[in-house]
Amino acid sequence: MPDPSSSGRQGLALIVSAPSGAGKSTLIGRLRAEFPGVGYSISCTTRAPRGTERDGVDYHFIDAALFKERIAQGYFAEWAEVHGNYYGTPRQQVLDLLAKGRDVLFDIDVQGAKQLRANLNLGCTVFILPPTREELTRRLTGRGTDTPEVIAKRLSNASREIAQAPWFQYLVVNDDLDAAYDELRAVYLAARCAPELRPGLVEGLLRGWEEA
Repeated sequence: MPDPSSSGRQGLALIVSAPSGAGKSTLIGRLRAEFPGVGYSISCTTRAPRGTERDGVDYHFIDAALFKERIAQGYFAEWAEVHGNYYGTPRQQVLDLLAKGRDVLFDIDVQGAKQLRANLNLGCTVFILPPTREELTRRLTGRGTDTPEVIAKRLSNASREIAQAPWFQYLVVNDDLDAAYDELRAVYLAARCAPELRPGLVEGLLRGWEEA
């Protein structure tokens, strides 16, 4: 008799977006630490590496000419120009991981999240919100890595991005980091239970019923 729990499981695409400085990277880091089996989509980008970032680990760093060539080839599941640089998600890499039952985490902007949902017709979308504009300004300034002009640009972009937040399936306000992480974690665990990720589960169970 077949065991319904052995039915193949489709991986979950967890798509997380936020304005710069909202704490998305910290929250994603905690999720990956607790659930090391979650895959991480390594994007291609035309921006230069920051700090200790490594090619092929944090991003695939490529030049603008190659990026545009790959756009024309349909290489990306999504791509966008953000803060003057290009970012894109390799399509086949994502599909291969999901087909193997591997959950994949996407750290992308609003434009990319919408493209990903439209092009692949899958994914659970989460938007991380700052509690206030003042707090977001404090966080961006506290980094000590950006000029006042860059910070002003990021705040302007944040306003437009936050206006798109209602499109997302889930909203998490990062006021208290622990509370925000509990909410992101809960969304991830609940989304893994979606019926479309377990094709054949119910049918297999019912076949066992009939055979009994």
